[in-house]
Amino acid sequence: MQAKHHIQESHSQQAQQYANLGYWALKTERPALAEQHFLQALDYDRQSAAAFCGVAHAKRLQGQYDVAYLHYRKLLETGTEWDSVYSGMLSCAQHLAVNKADNNLALDAIALLKHEGLPHQEIGRFVGAIIRLQYDLDNPDAEIHLDAAGTDELLILALQKTLMPDPAVEELIVMLRRAIVAEVAQTAELRDELQQLALAIARYADRTGYALPAAEDEARLVAAINDSLKAQLIMGEPQTALTGSLMLSAMYGALFHQDFAVHLGQWNLVDWPLALQPVMATSYYHRAEEESIKQCFDEKAEELALDKTDVPQAWPSWSTLAYHEKNSLKAIMANELGLQTDKLPDTLRIMVCGARSGQRAMELAHYLSDVEVIAVDESLANIAKGTRMAAETNVRNIVFWPWSIAQQFVADGQQVHWIEIGRLPSPAMTDLSLAQLIHTAASSGAVVHLHTAVTEQTTGDRQMRTLIAQHNLKPTRTTLRQLRRMVLNHQQDATWQALVQEEDFYSLGGCRDRWFNPQNKAQLKDLLAMLSNEVEWKLVKARDEDGHSLATQPVQKQIQAEALGSEVQSLLGQGLSVYFQRRR
Repeated sequence: MQAKHHIQESHSQQAQQYANLGYWALKTERPALAEQHFLQALDYDRQSAAAFCGVAHAKRLQGQYDVAYLHYRKLLETGTEWDSVYSGMLSCAQHLAVNKADNNLALDAIALLKHEGLPHQEIGRFVGAIIRLQYDLDNPDAEIHLDAAGTDELLILALQKTLMPDPAVEELIVMLRRAIVAEVAQTAELRDELQQLALAIARYADRTGYALPAAEDEARLVAAINDSLKAQLIMGEPQTALTGSLMLSAMYGALFHQDFAVHLGQWNLVDWPLALQPVMATSYYHRAEEESIKQCFDEKAEELALDKTDVPQAWPSWSTLAYHEKNSLKAIMANELGLQTDKLPDTLRIMVCGARSGQRAMELAHYLSDVEVIAVDESLANIAKGTRMAAETNVRNIVFWPWSIAQQFVADGQQVHWIEIGRLPSPAMTDLSLAQLIHTAASSGAVVHLHTAVTEQTTGDRQMRTLIAQHNLKPTRTTLRQLRRMVLNHQQDATWQALVQEEDFYSLGGCRDRWFNPQNKAQLKDLLAMLSNEVEWKLVKARDEDGHSLATQPVQKQIQAEALGSEVQSLLGQGLSVYFQRRR
């Protein structure tokens, strides 16, 4: 017995050693080698969850998403409910093509959506595909029952937590909302059985920036509900008498924009019934808070002339940071980029240019132990949302600024150690040269990280921008909805097909960005021309779209050829992720 016990012990030690080697190989970007180590670990110990999970990670990093997904599912079935398992499964789900109604996939989606702390916003496409098949939305004769939808756990979770970029799913939501309002018009009450669905649709509508179209009779009915709410509030009726009407109103527009909004401020968020609180938060309280944050910036003056419903909404819409392991920026610079870090200060300053509503910037601030982050964006709505989210999640080492403050900060002689380029400034930013700002802001040894692809360039986007210029259109809610309606009515046309696949298209904030504030490609061109100067800058790493490292020499040559005007093979269209270091 003694000998057998020793053999088992040595086997589990060897399994542990191979698993450790596997995780080290993952850290150093060698997933194929990692997989070999994990399989050797499993040879010694079939029960090793750490090794089995390692295989899943290695498969995922090699692009074998379906295999990795099934590994993660197996881990969850056997009770290994680690954050890294849920996170890995969620990132695989983003790459899966769902082709048939599958109950197991629906159950997986429910498990992912119910697990707190995951960036549920990232699996909208996956969940939308499952719902499309479950409701047989490609069949024009499919029957949809309001009561069944009202108890559909997957649908309700999806409405609460994601944005589904699918025209058929959008149509389903519009139809369910209409059915709820039609029933209320007949019976004069919102049944308990439908309240959860109504609340979920209200949250979804808010996430789309109220892109969902409404028929005239619906609009009239909701206007009447809003009038009666105003009267009830003036008369001082109790909260309980308002809740049903507030749910209906919130499905069509932000409560913050209604005439009665001023009366809602007499209550705190926690004074409302628990089920109503998430809707009250997104539709009223968060907006009020973000509005007060905007007042601190000069750029607020530009919004004063706008109608309340035309004030831009933050985009993209996110609620939870993606899961990453804690790390330090110095360790990343040393291990992943092979750079010397001994002369760097204890706290490094990162500037994220074009941070949008701040998910990536917040992740850098949250998961890196040695940084302070300056997130810069031209949208005041994005700055306000990022500031609110940072305060809410107690992330203190980050600020969100408009470009004007960032430019002043750099002009005052302040420097940064790492610069990330997100969304490029729009042509409206006439007094901003990204290349010049980075040239001044980057300290000696600083790293600039950017992507060479410019998104939002579908045929549909270009056509839309031409239309806007021809007719001198303004980005009002009405105009944005009309432009979307035109696309949806002709979604089979080749012009619009790629646009309808884009997540941005399903939110008025996304449409506004793409069509009225497009990215200025000239800014990227100028920046790459500056970075191609080998005396000043060195390309230290390049990755392709799948995250695989590339030899830097050919990429550097291509960048230089392009800077000299050779259009042999432009980098601008290729989705490379490149890291440059300032030499002096």
